[in-house]
Amino acid sequence: MRIANTIVLTLLLAASLACGYSSKSTPATAGTTPNISGLSPNNVDHGSTGVVLTVNGTNFNTNATINWNGTALTTTYMTAQQLMTTIPNDDLETSGTAAVTVTNPGTSGGQYGGGTLAETSNSMTFTIN
Repeated sequence: MRIANTIVLTLLLAASLACGYSSKSTPATAGTTPNISGLSPNNVDHGSTGVVLTVNGTNFNTNATINWNGTALTTTYMTAQQLMTTIPNDDLETSGTAAVTVTNPGTSGGQYGGGTLAETSNSMTFTIN
């Protein structure tokens, strides 16, 4: 009987591990963090319209977004080192600065996790003269 119990327990353990069960909780694996190395242009005169901003850096995902003062803008992926967006005209009406970041969104991990967290880059300052 002891051997039968051992076999049953071994099979249950193997089945649990095959389903992804673990007695230990592990955090979701973080995604790749983007890094901004430059903005082009990095400044414009207030009142400018139709300004296309190019963000250069590294580790940009194909679905990365450029953020303007924390608000995601419609972003065009060029390469893993370059993204582009058009700055809304309303954001260029008065002099000041804006914080520009890039976010690589996370991925879902299903019922048992395994996805990635969203990662946001360093911030660079854009100046409106």
